[in-house]
This record gives sequence, structure tokens and C-alpha cells, in this order.
Amino acid sequence: MSGKGQPRKAKSPDSNSKEANPTPPGRSQGKAFEEEKRDKAINGPKKQDQQKRKQTEAKPHVAKSIGGRTANHVTEATKEQRDLPVDSAKAKTRARKTSMETTPGHATNTQLKLKPDTPKDITKASLNITKVKAQVERPTKTEGQPPVEKMKTQPRTAATKTAAAAKVKTCANKAAQGRTEAQPDGPEESRKNKAEDNVDSVLRMTLDKLKIRKKDKCDASQVINGFKKDLFKYLKDKSESFKNVEEPLRTGSYYENLKISYPDEFDVMLPIPVDRVQVQPFGPNGAFYSVSLKRGQNPLSKFQLNDILSSYEMLKEFRKEIKTFAKGLSEWTLTRKKPACPAVTLTTKVESTTISLDVVLCLAVKSSWPAFTTDGFKIEQWLGAKVKQEHKRKPYYLVPKYEGWGNVENDGVLARDVWRVSFSHIEKDIIKNHGSDKTCCEKRGASCCRKDCLKLLKHLLHLYKENDPALNKFCSYHAKTTLLHACCSRTKDSEWSASDLTRCFELLLQDFEGHLRRGELYNFFIPSQNLLTDFGKTACQTFANRIKEQREKGFPIFKGDP
Repeated sequence: MSGKGQPRKAKSPDSNSKEANPTPPGRSQGKAFEEEKRDKAINGPKKQDQQKRKQTEAKPHVAKSIGGRTANHVTEATKEQRDLPVDSAKAKTRARKTSMETTPGHATNTQLKLKPDTPKDITKASLNITKVKAQVERPTKTEGQPPVEKMKTQPRTAATKTAAAAKVKTCANKAAQGRTEAQPDGPEESRKNKAEDNVDSVLRMTLDKLKIRKKDKCDASQVINGFKKDLFKYLKDKSESFKNVEEPLRTGSYYENLKISYPDEFDVMLPIPVDRVQVQPFGPNGAFYSVSLKRGQNPLSKFQLNDILSSYEMLKEFRKEIKTFAKGLSEWTLTRKKPACPAVTLTTKVESTTISLDVVLCLAVKSSWPAFTTDGFKIEQWLGAKVKQEHKRKPYYLVPKYEGWGNVENDGVLARDVWRVSFSHIEKDIIKNHGSDKTCCEKRGASCCRKDCLKLLKHLLHLYKENDPALNKFCSYHAKTTLLHACCSRTKDSEWSASDLTRCFELLLQDFEGHLRRGELYNFFIPSQNLLTDFGKTACQTFANRIKEQREKGFPIFKGDP
């Protein structure tokens, strides 16, 4: 009770502390700062909650954490600080520095007052604001940039970098998933690649074995060239019937660079020009013709029977001339005549290798190609129309060869007296210059595998014929014709890349299999002539199956297995 009869109010602990520890005048600013800070801490979360709800409605999926705090907290603190003027921010910073000079006891009391009333989120928000304020006080490297701009730029850069990093990571994960989905099963793909590598290795090893040694080639060509030179001189000087013979034509696989294993077979054509002749087709396929000499002096007139130049009589006389010539050459032997064979064959030995030379008499016809060739020789897309026209201006040749039985008569002409058309000189030219690009297989150009594929196919035929005499009818000309057709269907050099040997050879084998199964392989120059007409269907099917088996098993025949 007081002296007036009223009870006294109990003094609060705060008043006692104030009386016990009076605050100096300089601390009033610190108190003001603490009160303002407390109000700010209380009112700040309300604004943050409102803005947070708005952002949650607009972007409900944003929930990126930054060092234990959400990105929204940093953004809200940053926006709130942006609204403060620069002078006010500096004043508050100075006030904060002043308040830090208060006694530890006062700071403890202030914390005790605020602690029960301050939620955890408010404390985090106030700490974020304090950190942003501290960033304003840091010196800026860029001169002339206001602190507020620095404050605006720095949080945005951090957020942008974080978002960009997350985006890059997401894209990387998607790309990795895409690669994982695109990749086939590891073991299966590995087995497939290993099998392809094995086949490629077998084919390339086989090609290495088929290469001809330079010494063997040099020795053989020296012997052949000497014989050709002497024979040509003999015919020009000593022969009455064949004195008009022209320079020998070098044809065949050796001169096409397609010879394999050994240089043991050579072909030479000796052309006799016939300017004034009449050529008529014999039979429906367009490959065989009868020849009639027009009136006038001609050394070949004695070989005419019923106005038809007999290939049989002419070849018989030519063989006699070769036999006479070979008598003076003890190292050469004349072989027995083969039925329907246009060549006179001689053999000799070079070191330990037996070499054979086929000398073929032929007529050089310097006129337009036969009408049966109109739809053939389709190299426009492969070698170009200009190259085709250049070749068609060249003469064609007729060799003394017939088909079937020699005594078969057609329009008064015996089969043994007819001639077969030959374009072997054109074949040699297009095989030697086989690229759609002129630099193909040259030093300054890319290499292809056309010739390698043909060598492998010829070798495959040779191995089968050694084991099965029933396949002797199949010859290298069938393989060459298959390649020529394949080159016209796959015209680009890139489709015959040397690095793609396995694929290209398998495609060529599939082409050959298709011809065998259909029983159709048409002459490259004369599409009306089927080269498989005389081959039985069973033989063709059996041979096709054997080739398919070799292809599917990785060519064991090249490794020495049957």
C-alpha cells in the first residue's frame, strides 16, 4: 500500500534492469535498430508467405534447394532488399555496427526477448536479409556500379547458373539414355563384329595368296613377248594367207590385271582386217554370224564356200602355219585341238611353271556394231555416255567359234563355218578403267575392290571345279560377266570401297547365285544371249546352294576346308 492508500504495482524485471543499468544516450540508436529489426522480422515473413503462395500457384513444381534453404527464400529476401533505398541501407548498416558495441548483457537480454516470439522461418529470413546486406558492403570490382545493381546481379547469376547446371545435367541424362536405347545387346553385337572381322581377314589373306610374284610375272611376260614378236614377223613374211595380219591384241585376264596365283595362261588375238564384208546373224541369240566377202581381190577368198567365209577352213590353215613356225622352237609344244575352240594353244616351261599361250585368229570388222548390241553395253550411269560412244566407234572382232554341233545347218550355212562376235578388247579397257571417277585406284584417288571381288569369285570357281569335274562348264567368263552387270547396278565408286571388301564380295556372290537360280546370265554386250542356256537347271541350283553355304559359313573353302 502507498501513502495514499493504493497498493503499489510490482516492478517488472525490465524496469529493475533499466534502473540498475541505465542506457547511455549513444545506445538509443541501437535500440531503435533492434526494434525496427524485430518489426521487420515479424512483418517480413507475412510478406514472404504471401509472395510464396503466389509463386506456388504460378510454379508449383519449383522446389530447388540451395545449401539447405529454398531458392524462394533467397529470392524473397533479395526482392525485399531491392525496395530499400541505398541511403537507408547504409544507415541501417551503420546502426547495426553501433548496436554491436552494446554490452554483452544487453545483447543477451534482447535475444531473450525475441526468442520466444520469433518462429524458425522468421529467424532464417532475418539471417538471409543480414547476408544480403553484408554483400552490399563488399567492394565491387567494376568501378561505377552502384551497390544495388551488384545486389541485383549476384543472386540472379547464382540462380541462373544453378538452373543452367540442372538443365545441362538433364540433357546429359537424356542423351545417355538415348545412347543406351540405341545400342544393341553387347554380347550379340560383339559376336557379329567378330564374325565379320574373321571373314574379312580370310578374304584378305586369300587375296595375298593369289598375288603373283613380280619375278614370275617378269620372267613369263618376257618369254611370251618374244614368242609373239617372232610369230607376227613370220606371218607377215612367210604366210601367203595371213600376211595382212595386224599387231597382236593383248587380251585376257593377265592383261586385265585379273590373273591369280601364277602367270600361267596368256591370250593373244591376231586380227586380220576385212573392210568389205557382209555380216548376217546365225541363229536367234545374236552372238554368231556368217561372213561373206564382197567381190574383189582378197587373200582370204580361198576360204569361201558357197560365198560364205568358212571359219573352220580358215582356222585349220592357221593352225598349220603355227605348227610350222613352232617346229623351229624346241621349247614350245603345240597342244591337241579342242572341239569348237577358236584358239591354237602352245605350252612351254619357265623355270618350273608350265605356261600356255592361246593364239586366236580373228576378223577385224570396221563397221557399226551388230544390231543385237543396241540394248546391251549399258554403261552410261557407270562410266558415262561419252565413254560408251568412244568404245562403239572401235571395230569389233569375229573369232572362229561355233555353238553346238558343227553339222547343223541354218539357211544353207553350217554351224562350224560361222563366227562368234567378240568384245574382249572393250572388256579389257573398261575393267582397267573401271571407276566412275577417273582417279579410282590411282595414286591420287581412292581405291575400290571391284577387281579383288572378281579375283575371289574366280578363285572360288577354280576350287570347286578342282573338286567336282561336273562344274567344268562354268568358267571365268561367267564371273566377269556377273561383275560387269553388278558394276552397272552399283555404279558409284563408294559402293565398291576397298575397306568394304566383305560386303561387296558377298553382294557379288548373291548376284551370281541369283543368275544361277534363275538360269539367266545374259551377255553384257548382247542381252539376247543367255550364257547359261546349255547348263542344266539342277547343276545351276546345286552350284548356287554351294556358294550360299560358303557365304554363310565364312568361306571355309578358302581356309582349306571343303
